[in-house]
Amino acid sequence: MYQLMTIITAAISVALLMFSAMVHEVAHGWVAYKLGDPTAKNAGRLTLSPKAHLDPFGSIVLPLIMVLLKGPVFAYAKPVPYNPRNLRHPDRDEVLVAIAGPASNILQALNGALLFDILYPVLPLSLYGPAYWLLYILSSYVYVNLMLAFFNLIPLPPLDGSKIIMPLLHGEARQKYYAIQQYAMPILIIVLYLVPMVFHADPLGIYLDVTADRLYSLLLGA
Repeated sequence: MYQLMTIITAAISVALLMFSAMVHEVAHGWVAYKLGDPTAKNAGRLTLSPKAHLDPFGSIVLPLIMVLLKGPVFAYAKPVPYNPRNLRHPDRDEVLVAIAGPASNILQALNGALLFDILYPVLPLSLYGPAYWLLYILSSYVYVNLMLAFFNLIPLPPLDGSKIIMPLLHGEARQKYYAIQQYAMPILIIVLYLVPMVFHADPLGIYLDVTADRLYSLLLGA
């Protein structure tokens, strides 16, 4: 029974991550389109069709492994293309395009929390009954969206946070920041896994505890 529940909850988490990551990418493309860049629209990426967005490894395999390992969980869809040269006010608009992804996750979390708070007092709860699974899905939806939002706000390329702080960097500082991009994934792996294992410190976990976890508790009264 325990193994079955593990499989079911892992599948739910991955499905919610996949959907939330797709909305995240569409938000980037939609805001870019509204600000003058039709690249994502012309590429057929302003849609929630899984075929247009899902990356087999980043959207399915990676989050499933992380769920089963009970470690930090994140996922990514294929990045939505955009051309900053088409934006009407490039410096300002690049920041707005970057913010759109995490903002979409925050909005999804708020909507999920509102529905949860409306249904929880009125649904007849029984262990593993329909109401239980509905509330579980809603609470997980809130959680994964908060995690995606705050994880993507980390100012490390290619995460959205890097594009938000980019206008604050000039000259040599900006060039050094660009140079970091090629090492972004190894750095993330080190922060996620090696630092906690070697130094028994989890900076990412602490950051998510005081951001995503705290907001989750506030929204759902957990």
